[in-house]
Amino acid sequence: MLKLIIIVLIILIGSALCSATETALLSVSPIKVQQLAQSKKTAALALWVIKKKINRPIATVVIINNIFNIVGSILIGNIAASVFGSTWLGFFSAILTFLVIVFGEIIPKTLGERYAMKFSLIIALPVKGLTFIFTPIVWFMEKITSPFTQGKKLPTTNEAEIMFLTRIGYKEGVIEGDEAEMIGRVFRLNDKSAWDIMTPRIATTYLYSDSIIAEVKSDIISSQHSRIIVIRDSIDDVVGMVLKNELLKGIIEGKENQKVADFMRDIRFIPDTLRVDFLLKEFQKYSQQLMVVLDEYGGVSGVVSLEDVLEELTGEIVDETDQSVDLQIVARMRRKIKLKDK
Repeated sequence: MLKLIIIVLIILIGSALCSATETALLSVSPIKVQQLAQSKKTAALALWVIKKKINRPIATVVIINNIFNIVGSILIGNIAASVFGSTWLGFFSAILTFLVIVFGEIIPKTLGERYAMKFSLIIALPVKGLTFIFTPIVWFMEKITSPFTQGKKLPTTNEAEIMFLTRIGYKEGVIEGDEAEMIGRVFRLNDKSAWDIMTPRIATTYLYSDSIIAEVKSDIISSQHSRIIVIRDSIDDVVGMVLKNELLKGIIEGKENQKVADFMRDIRFIPDTLRVDFLLKEFQKYSQQLMVVLDEYGGVSGVVSLEDVLEELTGEIVDETDQSVDLQIVARMRRKIKLKDK
């Protein structure tokens, strides 16, 4: 009788450990494991190795679990038959099945999922060692099952999942409201183009290249923009830009008789279809804060600044010189304006 009890306990404990191990390894987040692996701790590194190629460790655990269940059932059946006889063997089998389901499957898997990270770190090294020992058997099983298991590897995460986790984090108080909003704005950058955030041509301030500074002094002083585009004959003929502070400095230094072109700098042109995330890279690459937006026919649709891009991340930025809290109100009318221009 004692021998039977010991074997039953061994089977239950072995099955429970295998069930908890399988659930924990599958439940633990690959991102968290990768983050822990940066600490260079042995258990964390072993767990990261397991997660990178989870198939073999899981196959090893499943094989061991089946060894416990199959071999254990044979041994228990033989011993139980001699102890209880054929009369009580069916009743004993029913009790053993119940114990395996509850204590070998349900409870261990529940605890394995609940304490996935802690348990995974504990069993990472043993599982890694057992996986090495069972390599020949696992390799043979992989060859048999490969026609059914081959396929494209799924990514660790995606944009929708990150946004969903952000909302959960905000609701649970892990992420602040402004942080959640900024994360959402970052993902929306590639959903907008330069045309969506630009200041349209009718709201754009410009100066003629051959104008004398003295003639446009009032326009320069009253401009709320720190950068002003320079045109030749029409707004569709942009030749550069000037900095307002340099023009004001020229006025103070008595250079009012010079032309606007004397203060002119180069300016870049971008298509109105350029995505905002790529637009930000353009500003970083060329160290410019203002660019001219062109439509499909090469005409000027408007201008876009680095501030316009940053506002997509942070919300409206208003400084002391802004006469309008939201110049993009004008931009929202650009579709009607564009149709009228045609």
